[in-house]
Amino acid sequence: MEVVIAPAEELARRAAGAVAALLRRKPDAVIGLATGSSPLDVYEELARLHAEEGLSFAQARGFLLDEYVGLPADHPERYRNVIERELASRVGWAPEQVHGPDGLADDLGAACTAYERAIRGAGGIDLQLLGIGTNGHIAFNEPASALASRTRVEALTLQTRRDNARFFGGDVEQVPTLCLTQGLGTILEARRLVMLARGEHKAEAVRQMVEGPVSAMWPATALQHHPHVTVLVDDAAASRLTMADHSRVADRSRLPCADIS
Repeated sequence: MEVVIAPAEELARRAAGAVAALLRRKPDAVIGLATGSSPLDVYEELARLHAEEGLSFAQARGFLLDEYVGLPADHPERYRNVIERELASRVGWAPEQVHGPDGLADDLGAACTAYERAIRGAGGIDLQLLGIGTNGHIAFNEPASALASRTRVEALTLQTRRDNARFFGGDVEQVPTLCLTQGLGTILEARRLVMLARGEHKAEAVRQMVEGPVSAMWPATALQHHPHVTVLVDDAAASRLTMADHSRVADRSRLPCADIS
């Protein structure tokens, strides 16, 4: 697990650079897309690279990490709409190339199975962007999620709903109680993982993820089992890491071939 501690703008540049390097090397790459606040600056940088440097998404495919259950198709916080607004429409990414779990399906279990099948059919995720919740969740894998879990229906904790209320006018009652989410086992099958976290409120979750024991109560600790994880954090999010100084030294000394864009 590589930990990079840098200002927020540098984190976004590095994450976008990893995506851009992948697309230039493999134009038909499969990219896993996160929502929430953490990746927004990354999508801003990707839009800039598309506009100014011609970065192409024409052959790429995208898969969302998760989706709320029951939000109307035109709801602005439906994650399929968030990705269309924040990234896809800005980089010329055709709607049929970007996929998400169907939170409006009559049979949610079947929708989860179909989504797993679609990811496998695309050849798996080449690079998965991730954020982390204050309780250590990744995607919507809440505490006590099985470390080998697959795409499924999940109930959101009150903490997650409170954290996400800012996207719903501050009203926690407007935040759905159910979601569809890729499982931890699904996420760990991606060939590369890039995690972003900013702010002191994420510091304990980051500490547990990087330095704590692997535990279902801190779902992000499952990433310790992945061979190619890059954790991008600002000083505040890194403030509880015992090995923060070592991470800074390691990042300055990292060889160019380490593939950290």
